[in-house]
Amino acid sequence: MGFARTCSVALVGVEGVVVEVQADLEPGVAAFSLVGLPDKSLTESRDRVRAAVVNSGADWPQKKLTVGLSPASVPKAGSGFDLAVACAVLGAAERIDPRVLADIVMIGELGLDGRVRPVRGILPAVLAAVDAGYEQVVVPECAAAEASLVPGVSVLGVRSLRQLIAVLVDEPVPEEEPDERGRPDPLLAGLRMPGSGSATGMHSLGAAQQDQGLDLSDVVGQTSARTALEVAAAGGHHLFLQGPPGAGKTMLAERLPALLPGLSRQESLEVTAVHSVAGLLPAGKPLIDTAPYCAPHHSATMQALVGGGPGTARPGAVSLSHRGVLFLDEAPEFTGQALDALRQPLESGHVVIARSAGVVRFPARFLMVLAANPCPCGRFSQRDTLCECPPSAVRRYQARLSGPLLDRVDLRVEVDPVTRAELTERDARGESTATVAHRVREARHRAALRLAGTPWGTNSEVPGRDLRSRWHAASGAMDEAERSLERGVLTARGLDRVLRVAWTVADLAGHDRPDATDVALALQLRTGVPRGVPMAIGAPA
Repeated sequence: MGFARTCSVALVGVEGVVVEVQADLEPGVAAFSLVGLPDKSLTESRDRVRAAVVNSGADWPQKKLTVGLSPASVPKAGSGFDLAVACAVLGAAERIDPRVLADIVMIGELGLDGRVRPVRGILPAVLAAVDAGYEQVVVPECAAAEASLVPGVSVLGVRSLRQLIAVLVDEPVPEEEPDERGRPDPLLAGLRMPGSGSATGMHSLGAAQQDQGLDLSDVVGQTSARTALEVAAAGGHHLFLQGPPGAGKTMLAERLPALLPGLSRQESLEVTAVHSVAGLLPAGKPLIDTAPYCAPHHSATMQALVGGGPGTARPGAVSLSHRGVLFLDEAPEFTGQALDALRQPLESGHVVIARSAGVVRFPARFLMVLAANPCPCGRFSQRDTLCECPPSAVRRYQARLSGPLLDRVDLRVEVDPVTRAELTERDARGESTATVAHRVREARHRAALRLAGTPWGTNSEVPGRDLRSRWHAASGAMDEAERSLERGVLTARGLDRVLRVAWTVADLAGHDRPDATDVALALQLRTGVPRGVPMAIGAPA
C-alpha cells in the first residue's frame, strides 16, 4: 500500500481554504476514485491527470487509486487541483518522495501533454497558503509574478509536470520547447474569463486612463460638475450627474479615476485578488496599483452588478470597482431590482451572496457615479421648452431612481449643455488632471492626519455619530443644514452626508474645520438648490 499527501487551495469568493490532497494505492482492479465534494470540472481531472502523467514520461500505477480532498465538507471547484492530484499520485507510487510533498502547496491545471496551465485566483490562493503557515508554493510559470506579490513565501514557477518531477526528485530539469514566436501563448488563456473583453465594460481601466489621453482639461465649462468631481475624489463621495445628451457626463466620469490617489500596498492586493478571481487581470501587470474603473451596460442583471450567477458565485461590477469607480451611465435604464441591490454595498463596503452551497463575501468599497438624462427625450430643462415629453412621462422616468438609493448619493449636479461661446473661446481649457489630482492628494492627506488611529480613511466612511461628537464644524455653520432637516428637505442620513461633504470641502480649501461657506457649498452640491456661494472651491464669495 502506498500513501502520499500534498496541498492545494479551494477558493470561496476571494478567500481561500487550504485543502489536503491525499492519494492512496491499494492492490486490486485498476480504478481511480476522486472523493471530497468535487464539482464537474474537478471530477474530470481524473482523465487529465492520467494523460498528463503518462505523457510526462512517468508510469501510471495499475492499482486501485483513491484521491481524497480534505476537508470533505468544503465544496471544491475548478481545475486548479490537477497539479496537486498528479504529484500526490506519483508520491503514492513512490516516483516522488512523499516527505517532500507534504509541506508544499500546488496550484495549477494540467494539459493532456503535461503542460501546467494557469487558473484564476492565484493571488488569493497563495495568500491563504501563507496565512495557513505554508512557505512553499508551486504555480504555473506564467503566474509566478502574481504569486510572488505575497511576502514570506517561496514561489516555484513550472511550465510542465516533467519539470516539477525533476525538481522534486533532484534530477536535471528538462528544457521545454518554446512556442512559435509571434503567436499568443496558449497557456495565458487560463487567466482570462470568457465574456470579459474590453467591450463589456466589466474590466479594470484605471491603469490605462493616462495611456488613453483622458485629461480633465478636455472638459469645456462645467464648473459645477468639475467641482463636484474634485470633491468626490477627495472624500470618496458618490456622485449623480444629470443633464441632456452630449453635455459631458461620460467625459467627466471617465476622468475621475485619474484624480484618485494611487492604491496602497494592502489596497492593491485587495483589488488584484478580486480581479484575479474574476479572470480580469491586465496582461503583463500582475499588481493593480491604480483605481479601477468599471462601466457596465444598462442591460446588466442584478447578478452582474453585485455578483453571483449559477454555480460558484463570482464577483460583480461592485467588487470589480473595489477601491475605484463604478460608473452607471443611463442609470434609469437599469432595472429597479439591480439598482436597489446596490444599497447594502454602498453602506457596508462589501457584498454578501448567500447560496445553498454557502455564503460568499466580496469586498465592494467603491465610488459610484450615476449619469442620467432629465427625461426620456433628454431635453427637459427649466431654462427652455424643447422637451416634448408629458409631465407624467418625466415623473415616471425620474422615479426609476428610488429615493433610498439617491439618499445615499452625496453629490447631485445638473450638467448644463455647453454653449457656443464656451466651445469657441480660445482659453476655455480648464485645470488639468495633474493639477486637480495634486489638490485631491493634499486633501486626502489632511483627512488621513485627522482620522489617524481610526478605522476610516476618507470622510465618506466616517459615521455621522462620530462626526457630530468628535469633529465639530465651526459655530453656527450647520444652522442652515439643520433648518433643511426640519423642513424635510434633508433626511437624518442626508444631514450626516452634508457634514461629511463639508469636511471634504474644508480639506480642499485648507480650513481646519468647516465654516458656513463650506457647509453652504456642501448643501448646494447635495440638494442642487443654489445657496449663493461660488462653485469653485476657495473662490471669493
